[in-house]
Amino acid sequence: MDTNDTTDSDEHPMLGRLIRLGLFLLVQGVAVMLVAVVALLVSFAPSWSATTEQASLLQPGDAKSGSLLLKEDGAYTEAIRLGIDVDITVSGPTLRARVTQIFRNPTKDWVEATYVYPLPAGGAVDTLKMVVGNRVIVGDIKERQQARVIYDEARRGGQKAALTEQERPNIFTNSVANIGPGETVLVQIEYQEPVHQSGDEYSLRLPLVVGPRYNPAPIVQSVDFRNDGSGWGATNSDPVPDRDRISPSVLDPARNAPVNPTSITVHLSAGFALGEVKSPHHNTKVESPDNTTRIVTLADGAVPADRDFELTWKPAAVKAPSVGLFRERVGDADYLLAFVTPPTAEQATQKPLPREVVFVIDNSGSMGGTSIVQAKAGLIYALSRLQPTDRFNIIRFDDTMDVLFPASVTADAAHVGEATSFIGALQARGGTEMAPAMRAALTDRLGDAGAVRQVVFLTDGAIGNERQLFETITAMRGRSRVFMVGIGSAPNTYLMTRAAELGRGAFTHIGSVEQVEERMRGLFAKLENPAVTGLNAKFSEAKADATPTIIPDVYRDEPLVLAAKLDKLAGSVEIKGRVGDRPWSVTLPLQHAAEGKGLSKLWAKRKIDDAEVARTLREMTPEDSDKAILALALDHRIVTRLTSLVAVDKTPSRPEGEPLKLSELPINLPAGWDFAKVFGERRQAPPQLRERHADARNQPATRRPTPGAPDSIRLPKTATSAELKMIAGLILIALALILFVFNRRQSLLTDAA
Repeated sequence: MDTNDTTDSDEHPMLGRLIRLGLFLLVQGVAVMLVAVVALLVSFAPSWSATTEQASLLQPGDAKSGSLLLKEDGAYTEAIRLGIDVDITVSGPTLRARVTQIFRNPTKDWVEATYVYPLPAGGAVDTLKMVVGNRVIVGDIKERQQARVIYDEARRGGQKAALTEQERPNIFTNSVANIGPGETVLVQIEYQEPVHQSGDEYSLRLPLVVGPRYNPAPIVQSVDFRNDGSGWGATNSDPVPDRDRISPSVLDPARNAPVNPTSITVHLSAGFALGEVKSPHHNTKVESPDNTTRIVTLADGAVPADRDFELTWKPAAVKAPSVGLFRERVGDADYLLAFVTPPTAEQATQKPLPREVVFVIDNSGSMGGTSIVQAKAGLIYALSRLQPTDRFNIIRFDDTMDVLFPASVTADAAHVGEATSFIGALQARGGTEMAPAMRAALTDRLGDAGAVRQVVFLTDGAIGNERQLFETITAMRGRSRVFMVGIGSAPNTYLMTRAAELGRGAFTHIGSVEQVEERMRGLFAKLENPAVTGLNAKFSEAKADATPTIIPDVYRDEPLVLAAKLDKLAGSVEIKGRVGDRPWSVTLPLQHAAEGKGLSKLWAKRKIDDAEVARTLREMTPEDSDKAILALALDHRIVTRLTSLVAVDKTPSRPEGEPLKLSELPINLPAGWDFAKVFGERRQAPPQLRERHADARNQPATRRPTPGAPDSIRLPKTATSAELKMIAGLILIALALILFVFNRRQSLLTDAA
């Protein structure tokens, strides 16, 4: 044995230090890894202590009323709160509405908010204001692309900016950029709209929620390009190219408190002594300053924006005025608005014509809940109004379709009984393929030119491909007349009114089961009575640009509404037509017109609608239609699909270098809708945000991944340096071993020498 009793490590201090350092790093790395594993296991435990980070996270059930939640990285955080205040002033035949949206940023970040909201399809949006503290920034009307460029430049430059864009005539998007931490920003828009009249009842309708819409999947078609040697290819056509812009996130009402609290005030000045004033879907408080005015507010204060607000009023007299004539001077032109209700035809002199009625009922997923109950009740009532001499058929559709009879059958007891059983068995499910059902309804199998052919279409209209339906009606309407029945708390009134206009019919709405009989009775009054036909208007002295250019037929209790731009307010206007089989006319002296408000906007809006209809009917080329719409919109400062309102605060507010986060604000599910029916029944339904109408289950989401598990948690941060320390330790140990072997070999060689 060697008398030197020291170890190799003692003989080589550097070698010892390397081994000890390597072992230390290896042990430390293993220890840190074990701690991380333990932390990971603890994170899945039923209860865990609340750290500062965890305390800032929210679960859907923790949200207070009015809170909006955003999901990011699997966890929910509180988003911008939103409130809405609507102030409406009714002045005779028109109304002016001011909608104020309040965006508050409770976070520590600079954010951009986007919000999709509905407005009446007949409203002319012409004003945008942004209020920040004591500053009021007024918007300018610009071509849509130009407005977007201005907004984006302001957003990038840290300036506060607001942008109002039209996605559909009844769907708009507000974007607000650079809301600072803790700041509140008010965005106001204003619009002008005509009051609706039906018989002795006047009304206004304020849509408050955009119902989730069915958006058919893009169509991919194979194309043979072999003529140019390139072989086969494919084309992709999307029936809803803007699906992302009309599909806001929707909260599940079973798991979330309602959001978007809305207050409404209506200052009603009818111009005549008022009788009953009521709202069928909201509790209201009505004050009466005098016999011609009312102030209407919500009795319950602010309410969730989950159903349309409707207000109706009647004159104190038995009959409403049958003629109304109003004028407004703007610039060097006079604008005229005429309401004329033709007299009712005498039924005794009319011989009823044979009639074929095709009923179409929507039983898609969006009709779940109370909507399908209303639709079935309405259809059963309609069957009870058929006469034995009538013929009828029934079509039901979701993403499939059934036609009850091969062809229309007589309305005898046996056929009506079979139809009633068919209706009773319907359940809401699936997608909303509306165009095939409309094609089937317009297919005229009988071809009886002596019969009146009517299509009665019951639906909520929750689709994004409206243009396909309009083109179907235009191409196939033939002798049919299309009558639309809007169902539910938030129907797509743009689709209903335009489809009825193109189908030369009428539109009515059923908002509750209690309204079924009343509204269907009014519809059948139109179906069973002759329309006023052959209408035209002639001005004796003034040169007039009138709308509509070709006046459509008018049904029982409906007024003819005529708007015109005049070079002078002189002479008279004569309106002629036929009531049943008799001629009818009325002459209105223009000097007798009363003062009106906002008539120039309404005239321009109706001219824009005329250009859109002419484009659909192929009476105008797309280029000519767009040119006319753009000119009218810029001249009268109206938001259209080609123009937008943009407001920019010239002073930058967001510090340079501070990031900007986008917050897309969710909305409520319309009242009475069944969330599971709309978004699909799954074992683990996401509790918070939904990106699409459930009926579009066959399409991939393009906005963001659909949330998965109902109870998302944020895992602890386990990204430590354990792996690096373990690797470094192993490298040092390996280096120490190499040095040890080298030194031992040198020692042996020395001893041998």
